[in-house]
Amino acid sequence: MAPNVALNVIILAAGQGKRMYSTLPKVLHTLAGKPLLAHVLDAARALSPAKIIVVTGHGAEQVRSAVAAPDVVFVNQSPQLGTGHAVQQVQPELASGGKTLVLLGDVPLIQPETLQPLIGGAVNRVSMLTAMLDKPYGYGRVVRDARKKVKSVVEHKDASRAQLKIREINTGIFAYPTARLGGWLSKLKNNNAQKEYYITDVLPMAIKDRVPVEGVVCEDAAQVQGINNRVQLAELERVYQRRTATRLLEQGVAIADPARFDVRGELQCGRDVFIDVGCIFEGKVHLGDGVRVGAHCVLRDVEVAKDTQIEPYSHLVQAVIGGNCRIGPYSRIRPGTVLAEDVHIGNFVEVKASDLGVGTKASHLSYIGDSSVGRNVNVGAGTITCNYDGANKHRTVIEDDVFIGSDTQLVAPVTVRRGATIGAGSTITKEVAADDLAISRVKQIGIPGWKRPVKIKKEG
Repeated sequence: MAPNVALNVIILAAGQGKRMYSTLPKVLHTLAGKPLLAHVLDAARALSPAKIIVVTGHGAEQVRSAVAAPDVVFVNQSPQLGTGHAVQQVQPELASGGKTLVLLGDVPLIQPETLQPLIGGAVNRVSMLTAMLDKPYGYGRVVRDARKKVKSVVEHKDASRAQLKIREINTGIFAYPTARLGGWLSKLKNNNAQKEYYITDVLPMAIKDRVPVEGVVCEDAAQVQGINNRVQLAELERVYQRRTATRLLEQGVAIADPARFDVRGELQCGRDVFIDVGCIFEGKVHLGDGVRVGAHCVLRDVEVAKDTQIEPYSHLVQAVIGGNCRIGPYSRIRPGTVLAEDVHIGNFVEVKASDLGVGTKASHLSYIGDSSVGRNVNVGAGTITCNYDGANKHRTVIEDDVFIGSDTQLVAPVTVRRGATIGAGSTITKEVAADDLAISRVKQIGIPGWKRPVKIKKEG
């Protein structure tokens, strides 16, 4: 999409967030696995503005580090003297002409389609996003005249008793004609309870200058809800997750309980996918047709092909899973793993940076790391690849149709050729030839009449 050369976007992100009781700047607290500010940046980018300017303050370096990008300009506000003062700091960075949209870094659910009416239409007008709340405590009230035209915004602490009864609130999201904004900002005063410069005080100036002021009501209150404490953050998290679950349900995904479901990234699902309770999906996850994910699984940056079943309490990260596989329960699939079709990874099996061929099974209590495993291999219980020598990783190669007995250690680098068998309890340090049986065991001895040690009782 071509840039909208007539649009600046300012995102106010200087607040400390004292009520979060955290050393982390408020806008860096996460919702759906992503900083609040990152959500707002996504909405801003969807509008294709000429410029995005983020106003920082508390924790400025942390904020810059977290969301730095080529399309973002940072301006520091120090000290923080109100929203009007914040926008004043941005004046030198604004692209001339068109409109300037002001967003809030702690309002993460705002959507681009909600912002479109503010930035469209005539340039020479002020547009503000409002909402109707049953409990508007703490919000600035929108004061309208007898003709329902916006007259002003009164902050909660400055409002009269009559004004406090108004349900229409200022969301803090505005669009101004850029050419007029600088003049209005230069006239701001701090004659209020907070001794701050309010951006809302621009409205009476615009009306006096015969610039139309339009209040656009947002029907979805969650989109304009700001976050000031962890209670509000948790509430919006569930709003986000429930809406994500609803979209997936409408697409045909079976979710056992939408209230116990979390997506912290992107989740794409084919037909007839089932997701049990307590599952978490992070990064980019794709589930093919007929995939079933058991309770309390975590999948991050994973692609799962059709008809695979992931049993409860399994953890999969940065892996590619073939079709008709069986994973878990209690399996861990680590980065760099690629499983072909019909692979079975059972309980308490860990696989890392390995590729496993069609029909291979590791059913119990095993570790496969830095390995290439062929087709139809049986990995016995307790088998481990000893891939790390204390300084470097080494690779294990297991060719097709190998049978590995239980409690085997494969000391890498080592190769087991096609069709070989390894007896249980063996430690393999050398190449095993094709179709050979390899056994490495200490001779068993018996000591007749041997007595176990007896614990000595302590006196006193």
